[in-house]
Amino acid sequence: MLTASAAIEQRISIRSFLPTDIPASLLRELLDVARWSPSGGNMQPWKVIAVAGAERAAVTALAHAGQSLLAGGSEEGDDPVYPPHLWEPYRTRRYQVGEDMYGMMGIAREDRAARLAHVARNFEFFGAPVGLFFVIDRRLGRAQWAHLGMFMQSLALAAIDRGLGTCMQEFWGMLRVTLHRHFALPETDTVYCGMALGYPDMTAPVNQLRSSRAAVEEFATLRGF
Repeated sequence: MLTASAAIEQRISIRSFLPTDIPASLLRELLDVARWSPSGGNMQPWKVIAVAGAERAAVTALAHAGQSLLAGGSEEGDDPVYPPHLWEPYRTRRYQVGEDMYGMMGIAREDRAARLAHVARNFEFFGAPVGLFFVIDRRLGRAQWAHLGMFMQSLALAAIDRGLGTCMQEFWGMLRVTLHRHFALPETDTVYCGMALGYPDMTAPVNQLRSSRAAVEEFATLRGF
């Protein structure tokens, strides 16, 4: 079993998966671990919808039917993945990880068609056999959204401990309204994002990407030490 530190350091966004199925028992095991994530007041504000097989195929088909979103439309609503007109250092960080990823895949900057084709693979969970959607009551506040993030991180780390990989997919926020309708969610619920889950194909160049991180000195202030 990996230590927590090792799992955190090993976690990367997997964007190419093996077709190996994941049994429901293993998924339940991961969720059983993740449910111990912290949340203020023990509110446990997370809900999860897992799709595989025909259910996964239905969601993928629904997404591809709406690929016009890639041309500029979106259903993100009041909760966009990125704020408009990103400022530094966030703009450069986002730009750099994209360039690093496409460079590793051998996709030139001017090859817009190839880049869009890769982006569209989000709708296929990058080949992962299981897709997860994380749902939260829209009436809850920023604190509860943060707690949902803790739950997602716990799930991703539990997956690594069992030889699995994940990719957090905020991209699915572009289809919030469509997914809300598809899953027949209560009016008060909203889909935050998705996650691809499966066994990583470590022969794929894209899975060799390790995005950079700012040094501790850049984001932390230690006082009284």
